[in-house]
Amino acid sequence: MTADLAAVLAGSRLLPVLTVPSVASAGPLADALASGGARCAEVTFRTPDAERVVKAMAAHGALTVGAGTVLTAEQAERAVAAGARFLVSPGFDDEVIDAARELGVPVAPGVATASELMRALKAGVDTVKLFPAEPLGGTGMLRALAAPFPGARFVPTGGIGPDQLPAYLTHPSVLAVGGSWIATPGHLERGDYDEIRRLTAEAVERTAP
Repeated sequence: MTADLAAVLAGSRLLPVLTVPSVASAGPLADALASGGARCAEVTFRTPDAERVVKAMAAHGALTVGAGTVLTAEQAERAVAAGARFLVSPGFDDEVIDAARELGVPVAPGVATASELMRALKAGVDTVKLFPAEPLGGTGMLRALAAPFPGARFVPTGGIGPDQLPAYLTHPSVLAVGGSWIATPGHLERGDYDEIRRLTAEAVERTAP
């Protein structure tokens, strides 16, 4: 039986979204995120080292690690084999949903329209990624989608910064908010882990009730 994403995230309302060019960054990055108070992280499958990064960060043990930008069933299988506890996709794909179900991990498919949300709910998926949240209209779009679907839960991601974080979190349908500003490829290229820790701590504070 597939686990529930809320249970896997264990109450964490901040989901750092990470594009990590090199596995060498995995350990220091996990240290910085955990020191800042993060309890989970999404590693996007956008780089050649993504699978190794998932494995290294999962083995680190400080964070619940998931895989993002999962586009195929094969990627889903590789991610879970590497230690991913959940999957996130930018869109809705039946094969990815089926793979997650077979692998026993929760998946949050991306939706941008009411029709896509209805498709997800029909497939038995009640937690979705609203993507790209800010270009779609931000919290206005979130409220519009949530109103006719009271059973749906959202993980808004895309274009969100620290200033927008509280507005999303006040909506009762929001499980967590994904943010890529916390640890950018630029931060990692410079080895600026102190800044990552600071941004994480600042964001975690903004998620407090």
